[in-house]
This record gives sequence, C-alpha cells and structure tokens, in this order.
Amino acid sequence: MESGGNDLLSELLRPLRLTGVFDSLWTVRAPWAIEGDSEQSCAILHYMVEGDCWISSGGDCPPIQLHQGDLAVFPTGTAHRLSDLPDRQGVPLKAVLPEREPGTSGVLVVEGTGERSRILCAGLHYDATAATSLYRALPWSLVLDRTQVDKEPLLRETLASLAVAERRGEPGSQLVTLRAFEMAFVLALRPLLRELSANPAVLPALRHPGISRALVIVSTRFSEPWTIEALAREVGMSRSAFTATFRELVGEAPARHLTGRRMQEAARLLTETAVPQAAVPPRVGYQSAVGFHLAFRKWFGTTPGEYRGNWPVHKRDRQDVH
Repeated sequence: MESGGNDLLSELLRPLRLTGVFDSLWTVRAPWAIEGDSEQSCAILHYMVEGDCWISSGGDCPPIQLHQGDLAVFPTGTAHRLSDLPDRQGVPLKAVLPEREPGTSGVLVVEGTGERSRILCAGLHYDATAATSLYRALPWSLVLDRTQVDKEPLLRETLASLAVAERRGEPGSQLVTLRAFEMAFVLALRPLLRELSANPAVLPALRHPGISRALVIVSTRFSEPWTIEALAREVGMSRSAFTATFRELVGEAPARHLTGRRMQEAARLLTETAVPQAAVPPRVGYQSAVGFHLAFRKWFGTTPGEYRGNWPVHKRDRQDVH
C-alpha cells in the first residue's frame, strides 16, 4: 500500500522546506579528524565519494564506519566527528572552514601520507518551528550503505552530480544546488520508511500522535535497546494504553512489530552485505548474540548462519560494510 509510506514521509517532511545549503567537497589523507559542532535547525549530510571514514558522537553511541558509496544523514544536526580512525582527536570544523553561510560552497583539503578519502558534506538549513514531533523522533544519524543507495538510482545520480566540483559557478547553480540537496534529503529518508507502506494500518495509525511517533522510532531506531515501557514513555503514553492502542491501530503488539523490523534488517545484512555475522546482533538491537540467535530462529525457522548460507554469494555485496 504505497500511499501509507508516502503519507508518513509527507508528515515528516512537508513543513521542512530547506531555506539554504552550505556544501563542501573534502579531500583528506590520513591522519585526519574534523570535529563538527551541533547545528541548530540544520540537517547534516555526508556522502562517501571515495575511500572510508569513521563518524563518532558522544555518549553511548558506537562509532560508525562509512565506505565508498555510503550516505549518512544527521536529521537534527547532532555534533559529531569525522576521522580516519574512530578514536583520533581532531580540529574544529570552524578552524578549517570558518565561513559556512547558506548558499555558498567550500573546499577542504587535508594533506597526509595515508589513504585518501573524498567526502561530499552539506548543511541543510530549515525553519526550526516547522519540525514536527515525527521528525524529532528520528535518530541522531541515519545511514544508507552502498547497496541501499544503489537501489535508489535517482538518489545515487543526484549525489554523484553534487559531488562534481565543476558544477560550481554555473548560472543558477545556487538554486539548483538547494533543490538537488532537498531532493536527496527526501530520497534518503524514503527507503528507511518504505516498509511501513506494506501495512494497511499505517494511515489510521498516523492520525494518532503517540502511535505515529512510535512507528517512526521502530522504523529508524530499532538498534536502540527499547523496552515497551521505554517506548511508551518516549511517546508520552502509559504502557497499558500504548500497548492496547498500538495493537488496535497497527494490528499487532508493539513488541512483535519491533521484532519484525529488527529481523527485516538482520535478514538484509545477512543476504545483501558482507558484514560479519557476529556484528549483526548489536546493529539490530540485541546486546546478546544468543538472544539474537534464538529470536532469529523463532522468526525465520532457521539460524542466521543457515539463512546466509542459503543465499547466493554472487547476490551479496562483498564490501566490508561497517
């Protein structure tokens, strides 16, 4: 039911028309590390044109490694560090790119003796008063690996065009750049929410503020250690009211819905990427490998290893994804 997913995406983004973009192309050689401040009313986008990098944030969030072709989006501009190694301390972004006014572009070059990486970075400014509760429910970062980007040809081609330095200075380039990044932003969120479109209960559920927020959280933040009590608190409902309303509107219990989303991502990682099997549990919200193994076998009727082994190797992307 395509309209369900489209309605959810519209609810997330309808008010968020971009007001300006600062974009920059980075060419960096190890060793390097850049510390970005928190950005108010600004989503951040990083697209790996070439090479690899690590993205780190404070708190309990584990570092994320990006490879060529991967895309990371920070919907609410959370402060983070980009580096060649996850524990390397860096210089402030404002020290190497002091002027980052919307509507302008920049170039960053860091010389070194190690491996080279090229990154397209952008700050997408929007009106903070237009950010809905659904939008604020998104996680600090959203990552599409190369296989996911490749499934969105328009997104892939838009990012490739934006990463070409020669586009700067052409007539109308500022407006074209703004609209191109706006389109890339929408296209980046679409695959992360697509699975909701298969559920006919999405449309009525979207009309309930707490359940609609819960659907977005489950769709995009499934790797966090959620309990039903914590999820209910997050959306401002009691556990009993949340469970009953969710079951009524979505057609299944919230625990099963969360497990289904986690299993969907686990199956994708096992069949479409070369991520080590041992790295799958924490990426889909399980702190215990045994707990993940039992849940996976109950859901699919087979073990994770058997599931991967039955999938043709040539259909997997053999890159070492993060």
